Amino acid sequence: VEIVESGGGLVQSGGSLRLSCVTSGFTFNWYDMSWHRQVPGKSRELVATISDTGGITDYAPAVQGRFTISRNNAEKRVYLQMNDVKPEDAAMYFCHATWRTINYWGQGTQVTVSS
Repeated sequence: VEIVESGGGLVQSGGSLRLSCVTSGFTFNWYDMSWHRQVPGKSRELVATISDTGGITDYAPAVQGRFTISRNNAEKRVYLQMNDVKPEDAAMYFCHATWRTINYWGQGTQVTVSS
């Protein structure tokens, strides 16, 4: 199983960034996918989720209306479009796959926000 995030980097406050997560080694279209984030010294927090078919999405209140999660089951990818990025969005962002009791994590991609 492999989950690899990309697209992180430095973004100005108010700017946009698109994170990507490419996967392999499991039946992607069975899995609900999500993005989480973590800053040093704090717990990892859920940012956004998307169901296996992509028909249901959910967002943390802090990102609702600014971030959009999407997926491409044919390409086994999931995305996080981040708009109107704020300094408090700076974190390591992780991609997560969940199916029943099985779950997999990626290694993360760092998002840094300059004000």
